[in-house]
Amino acid sequence: MTATPGLDAARLASPDLLRAVFRRHAAGVAVITARGDDGPVGFTATSLTSVSAEPPLVSFGIGLGASSWPAVSRAGHVGVHILGEHQEALAGVFARSGADRFGASTSWREGPQGVPVLDGVLAWLVCRVVARVPAGDHRLVVAEVVRGDPSGAGRPLVYHQGRFNGLRD
Repeated sequence: MTATPGLDAARLASPDLLRAVFRRHAAGVAVITARGDDGPVGFTATSLTSVSAEPPLVSFGIGLGASSWPAVSRAGHVGVHILGEHQEALAGVFARSGADRFGASTSWREGPQGVPVLDGVLAWLVCRVVARVPAGDHRLVVAEVVRGDPSGAGRPLVYHQGRFNGLRD
């Protein structure tokens, strides 16, 4: 039997282990938006997943302590935006705690169902929330696609090793 590289260095499960492993997992970058009681809210997400084609469903995770959670917990609809590599600064704004996410530097408009839709993204969806599933200190939000536009130009923004990156050829 051959030794598995790194097996002796294996660590017990912990939040730090999970974070360290997923830093090595490259993920697309999305911004999730919703209409809140006091205006639009949003956050950067790398947990976006296509769940089903029929019906068209997506999912994403959101922490219970996130500033956007109260609005997302009540929202009937959310916006899902796929960011391009030209939008690294926008991803940073929506990822930063306390940032003015819908300030002058963010170009957006009210879209279907009153959901904030960001301008200049590679693609966007407006989705009807169908479930909020408890998952540890997060909720997994499942939403059905209502409308969208996949026609934005550019290449996707990727998150890897704690940094935003573009794809390399």
